[in-house]
Amino acid sequence: MKTTHHSEYLNLQSVFIKPAKNAFVSDDELVEQWQELNYLSRPDFDKSIKEYKAFEELFKASKIELKYFSQDATVKIDSVYCRDASIATDFGMIICNMGKGGRINEPLSQKLQFLKSNIPILGEITAPGTLEGGDVAWLDEKTLAVGHTYRTNVDGIKQLRQYLEPNGIEVIVVELPHYKGKEDVFHLMSILSPVDKNLAVVYSPLMPIKFRNQLLERGFELVEVPEEEFESMGCNVLAIASRKCIMVDGNPQTRKLLEEAGCEVTAYKGDEISVKGGGGPTCLTRPLLRRY
Repeated sequence: MKTTHHSEYLNLQSVFIKPAKNAFVSDDELVEQWQELNYLSRPDFDKSIKEYKAFEELFKASKIELKYFSQDATVKIDSVYCRDASIATDFGMIICNMGKGGRINEPLSQKLQFLKSNIPILGEITAPGTLEGGDVAWLDEKTLAVGHTYRTNVDGIKQLRQYLEPNGIEVIVVELPHYKGKEDVFHLMSILSPVDKNLAVVYSPLMPIKFRNQLLERGFELVEVPEEEFESMGCNVLAIASRKCIMVDGNPQTRKLLEEAGCEVTAYKGDEISVKGGGGPTCLTRPLLRRY
């Protein structure tokens, strides 16, 4: 049985998550932090716990091994979006350096957890480089796309290349637009979610023409998220197997398009844990091993 970290869509075997109770901690923490971290509004702690338990059950139902990031007083409520602080590769984890100041301690927190779990570390992105996991997506086992954004800068991409290119990985840089500016959450995976080797969910209005053409040249069929479902994270889709997807509830048009493309789709209620903080199911997870 062959396994890999180099995929967004193969059968998910193990994944790190950080439950809301470990990230949000209490209503007091939410009251203190939600505005400085640019949440749309303050999440309700009790409702967040309930939503997250339902989200967690989706993985248990598919017999996916869950690993948990612990509560850590050095990080803030954004740590619930655990994809961003690290990148999984076949050669070990790459520890990121966050472009959002309020999240600067998350990579070290994850690194310590990986070391405790005997998960190897390939390297770390260091200042002045910044890189966030939401800006990277595997297109295939040998190709990683990385967004040049306000969260991931040129130096961070240079360091990423230094770790991966000697190992035979092609790194494609995607130049993303200003959109809503430096304070907004706008990653590459805000506009791209690969859900099979030849199928990706995209939001084309914010996608560079060059990159969109690269996807088409690689044989990808594109599920186009309608404008009215972009802000509700219709494009943020997690594949737990090829064409078996998890998405935030409230995006019926995108769900219908996915189902028409042969996908099995499960939606979860994410008002508190996803919508208010701008992080869908890909953001809430740090996938590790996947199986062919």
